[in-house]
Amino acid sequence: MNKKIQIQDIGIRDFKETWEYQEVLFKEILDIKVKNRREDAGLDTPNHFLFVEHPHVYTLGKSGDMSNLLLSEEQLKEKGATFYKINRGGDITYHGPGQIVGYPILDLDNFFTDIHKYLRFLEEMVILTIAEYGINATRSKGETGVWLDVGTPFARKICAMGVRASRWVTMHGFALNVNADLGYFDNIIPCGIKGKAVTSLNVELGLEKVNEEEIKQKLLKHFKTLFEAEF
Repeated sequence: MNKKIQIQDIGIRDFKETWEYQEVLFKEILDIKVKNRREDAGLDTPNHFLFVEHPHVYTLGKSGDMSNLLLSEEQLKEKGATFYKINRGGDITYHGPGQIVGYPILDLDNFFTDIHKYLRFLEEMVILTIAEYGINATRSKGETGVWLDVGTPFARKICAMGVRASRWVTMHGFALNVNADLGYFDNIIPCGIKGKAVTSLNVELGLEKVNEEEIKQKLLKHFKTLFEAEF
């Protein structure tokens, strides 16, 4: 089992371009798995972890409802945003500047074959990271992602998640609001959940800006421990 993960921070990158890059890495891993099965080749499968920041974009998962996008095509253009229907789970979400997006493209055969556990570990990575800033985040039953003040009228989501997996290979991932412009969330019903607010780490800390590079390092530290991975 290859527990080594190749980390790439690809900076500010168009969503579609990044999605296509994910697909290339995803296919490479699947092709090796097929070769191993057919030819008993015994080849190691690689694992990747991409950090990226997207220009303003809304994405709708395969089980999502178009009515959760509250903008017309013309209004999208006015806001400088794009829109894509994509092949992950979940409903609609927003990505944009000030948000740390992470795409682990892993062969879970190298770690554990349990998608539920995989999602819980991604949530735990975020929960542990923002706990270092004195913020108590938790899960919300039946709602993937990371939340604050669950069970109160002030419940709000700080990190959204949506993944795709095939033959235990993962793609897509999580989006953590660090210095995000929360106004863009007003144009959707986030994750299709009505009446739930969204927040960002800088808002919770009362800061103009949080150091995003520092957050990435903390995320990787907790990811490494949880997945018993090597970098």
